[in-house]
Amino acid sequence: MNIRTLLVAVASLIAQAAFPCTSLIAGKNATTDGSVFVTYAADSHTLYGELYNTPAADHAPGEMRRITDWDSGRYLGEIPQPAHTYATIGNMNEHGLTIAESTWGGRAELEDTTGIIDYGSLIYVTLERARTAREAVKIMTDLVNEYGYRSSGESFSIADADEAWIMELIGKGGKEKGAVWVARRVPDDCISGHANFPRIHKFPLDDKENTLYSPDVIDFARKMGYYKGKDEDFSFSSAYGELDGTATRGCDGRVWSYFNRFKSGMDKYLPWIMESKGEAMPLWVEPDKKVSANDMKWMMRDHFEGTPMDMTKDVGAGPYKVPYRWRPMTFKVDGKEYLNERAIATQQTGFSFVSQMNGSHPEPMRGILWFGVDDANTCVYIPVYNCVDKAPHEFAPGNGDMLTLSWDAAFWVNNYVANQAYNRYSQMIPDIRRVQGAEEATLDKEVAALMEGVKDMAPEDAREVLRGHTDMAAQRYVRRYKDLGDYLLVKYLDGNVKKEKDGKFERTPEGMAVTPDFPGYDERYYRAIVDETGDHLRVTEIKK
Repeated sequence: MNIRTLLVAVASLIAQAAFPCTSLIAGKNATTDGSVFVTYAADSHTLYGELYNTPAADHAPGEMRRITDWDSGRYLGEIPQPAHTYATIGNMNEHGLTIAESTWGGRAELEDTTGIIDYGSLIYVTLERARTAREAVKIMTDLVNEYGYRSSGESFSIADADEAWIMELIGKGGKEKGAVWVARRVPDDCISGHANFPRIHKFPLDDKENTLYSPDVIDFARKMGYYKGKDEDFSFSSAYGELDGTATRGCDGRVWSYFNRFKSGMDKYLPWIMESKGEAMPLWVEPDKKVSANDMKWMMRDHFEGTPMDMTKDVGAGPYKVPYRWRPMTFKVDGKEYLNERAIATQQTGFSFVSQMNGSHPEPMRGILWFGVDDANTCVYIPVYNCVDKAPHEFAPGNGDMLTLSWDAAFWVNNYVANQAYNRYSQMIPDIRRVQGAEEATLDKEVAALMEGVKDMAPEDAREVLRGHTDMAAQRYVRRYKDLGDYLLVKYLDGNVKKEKDGKFERTPEGMAVTPDFPGYDERYYRAIVDETGDHLRVTEIKK
């Protein structure tokens, strides 16, 4: 195996570990309540859904911070601590700053194995050190310039209550220190997003207020032979990303679905999405209507419904219209390669969130991290406030893991519900939506009441109240979903559907179970059997 082939293989393995993530953004003037929104789905087949947190701390001169690779847990090195670090809860810190990402890999030769800052550490170290999005951009780029960038190409969403940025960054392969990068401020009246493919193409070179970039981002591309044109025509995505047959449909397609939900005329970009032809999709669009926190939650549950990529429509959905496809993402038939659609909502999500940042909220609620684990489509998003300094037990690290089931861990209880629905989706999802919807509606009312209730509280009192609400919400969710999972198991046992009356499973006057319904399959399923088998299964007509 030559060096180039080896690098490509290594990059492919790295991409598989953390590749399929999605992050959506909405500026404060594009939302119904003036919030800035950032969403994130951390998708991986080995990532356990839990809520990380670090306390605020003061550090003595010379104190060091250990850096471990987020994907593998491998020790990478140590860096000096600043005098003070901020508290973090998940991907938000005590000031409401939020950072999310999606991996796009890019040119394999640009991964720097001598660096000690991987993309996960870059996020969490920065959350400990920055108060605002602009500060975060500077700190992130300073960190990789000083200590080297260990990971492959990444897109980052970086936002506070005032503004949101997209930054795309890739290393220099150890050939030079640091990384090349571009960061663009999302206009306040626009929505944006990224999903495993670099989305910054051409960018203004003289707008220091809204566009920042490394001084050598174009020169380095020329030096490496990635670009030969004029500076003003330079595309970061074209130079440092690698376009293949699945990149636009499987990656940009998720962002397109978000844009398409809120912006008319997005069909013009379908050639780009479906065939990687024509005009590339813009980095952001101004929506026709403003988006809400609830809109963002439901966007994270998207399976391309109502679009040409609707996952419930083709034969792969089966007789129960299942909007999921098991991996691998591509398959071959008669020597030709085909793909499974890759939607925002997917079965292998570790955790996801909708971060709601709003400067008009009481300070302890300036940031609300609506946090969920496992599949976003079936999870309940629990409010975790920027002042909360400890994860609820149900989301806490150490409460179960990917190989250890825990019945009071939100991740496992959500899987208990979701994995039953994957088999008979169209039948079970209404029951799930009923419980999920009731829980989230209750939480919305409780959060609205807390907005008024904590306004005049002392900071510590507000923290205690809000932490208590997060704990209560997590406990209630896990309890309700364990009950829901039990209910689904009983109701849909053995391919049947048990009858219900007055909210209970129906019994005969003698106390026996009433004969259940036998729903069978849909017409397309039966027709497919006949088309394939002809009269093989046909009932013989006996003439009398």
